[in-house]
Amino acid sequence: MKKLLLLPLCLTLLLSLTAQEKSRIIVIGAHPDDCDLKAGGTAALLAEMGHAVKFVAVTNGDAGHHKMQGRALAERRYAETQEVARRLGIQYDVLDNHDGMLTPSLEVRLQLIRKIREWKAEVVIAPRPNDYHPDHRYTGILVQDAAYMVAVPNIAYDVPALQKNPVFLYARDNFQRPNPFRPDIVVDITTVYKKKIYGLDAHVSQFYEWNPWIGHYEAEVPSGKEERLEWMARRYTESIKPEYLTSLIKWYGEEKARNVRYLEAFEICEYGMQPKEDEIRRLFPMIRK
Repeated sequence: MKKLLLLPLCLTLLLSLTAQEKSRIIVIGAHPDDCDLKAGGTAALLAEMGHAVKFVAVTNGDAGHHKMQGRALAERRYAETQEVARRLGIQYDVLDNHDGMLTPSLEVRLQLIRKIREWKAEVVIAPRPNDYHPDHRYTGILVQDAAYMVAVPNIAYDVPALQKNPVFLYARDNFQRPNPFRPDIVVDITTVYKKKIYGLDAHVSQFYEWNPWIGHYEAEVPSGKEERLEWMARRYTESIKPEYLTSLIKWYGEEKARNVRYLEAFEICEYGMQPKEDEIRRLFPMIRK
């Protein structure tokens, strides 16, 4: 009888331990496709492993098209994010700030503090504050400004402050000034690269319409669904630079690193918790030798 009584208790403890081991990741981008480009593969891997991932677009994307605009475009782009969420197995929120008009205001900072707290995030991924697009730059600044405040109880006190400051990471970019991106953490996304592309494919308004129009390569876009997926997979493939290979070898070992075809990389921001190697491997359990 005592053994039977202990069984539910053991099961409860096991479930509690399992819940504690799950990572909680929030990725913040300026527009309703930025998170997908920078961390879609990492999100897909974590979601497959049962971890909690949320994407947040700081603007509603209502300026990102050449034929549509305003509320109709924002609604279309929101619908695209929800299809991405379904395809990747994540959650996707879109804040109702105007595309192309973002500023690092107190109002938006408080929005992000609340989102990070509500998700109980252990890891926050965002762009660096040096980028060609003002919305990207200001998203980076907004997240930096939120980094310390998420643990301050008297700021945005309607949502409980986090007990521990998260790890804040920058997503990869190719900008060199004022300083180049540093690949502190790399994630092998080779096994889910097609899934990442399938997620991007849901943003029809962007990857098949707006980006080709503004980039003057409309004629390249195929009409068939399978052809489009293959075309996009080719277009968004980047070569692995020597500094990324060095980091891959550190995290995966030489043999595995040499077989990586696709990756996503992140730089540790100085403003959040400074994780040691074992903590990084806990938060990103797909990184293993």
